[in-house]
Amino acid sequence: MLKLIALVTMIIDHVGVVIILSIPSATEPIITFGTMQMSMYSMFRITGRLAFPLYVFLLVEGFLHTHDRKKYGINLFAFAIISEIPWNLEHTGSLFYAEQNVFFTLFFGYVGICCYENFKNDNIKKILALSGLFILSFVFKADYGVKGYCFILFMYIMRKDKITKSLIGSCFFSLQPVILISFLIMSLYNGERGFIKGKVLKYLFYILYPLHIFVLYLIKLRYIGYS
Repeated sequence: MLKLIALVTMIIDHVGVVIILSIPSATEPIITFGTMQMSMYSMFRITGRLAFPLYVFLLVEGFLHTHDRKKYGINLFAFAIISEIPWNLEHTGSLFYAEQNVFFTLFFGYVGICCYENFKNDNIKKILALSGLFILSFVFKADYGVKGYCFILFMYIMRKDKITKSLIGSCFFSLQPVILISFLIMSLYNGERGFIKGKVLKYLFYILYPLHIFVLYLIKLRYIGYS
C-alpha cells in the first residue's frame, strides 16, 4: 500500500508539472483558506510532495530486508539509466536535460547507506565515502539534489526514532506541513510484507516510473508542445 500511495502521488506531481502548468488558468486561486490561496497547479504539487519521503522510507526498508544488497543497488542504477531518456524528453522534448532523474538520487543514497554500514567502524573511510557521494549527487544534479541524498542518510540513521525523524525530516523540505502526512503514513506501517510479491509486480513498480514519464511526454508533445 505504501508503494501504491507513493506511485499515485508521484504521478499526480508529474502531471501537475508537465500537463497542468500548461493550462492558462492553472495558477489562478480556486480555494482560499484565510490568507492562503491554492490553485489547481499547487494542489497537484502539494499532493505530490508526499511521494519522495515515502520512496525514501521504502528504500530504507528495502536495504534492511533485501536478500541481495548488491543486486538491489544494481537494479536502482539500471533503472536510473533506463529512465534518463524519458526523463529528458518529458522536461525538454529533447534528449538533453541538465538535471537527472530521481533514481540517481535513490541510488546515491542507497550506496551511502551501504558505506555507512560497511565502514561503521572506520570513521575516516566512512566520511570520505559519504563525502564523495555528496559531491557526486551535486555534480549529477539528480532530482532533489544533495538535499535528497542527505535526507536518505538521515532517514536511515534515524529510522528507529519516529518522532525525531518526523519533526526534523520535515525541515528538509522547508517545513511543508504536508510532509508530516507522509510520516504519519509511514507510522502506520506494521513491518510486514504486503500484497506486492514476486518478481513481476516488483519490477512493474520499477518500470512504471520511466513508463509514466514517457506517456506524459507523448501527451504534452501531442496536445501542448515544447517551446
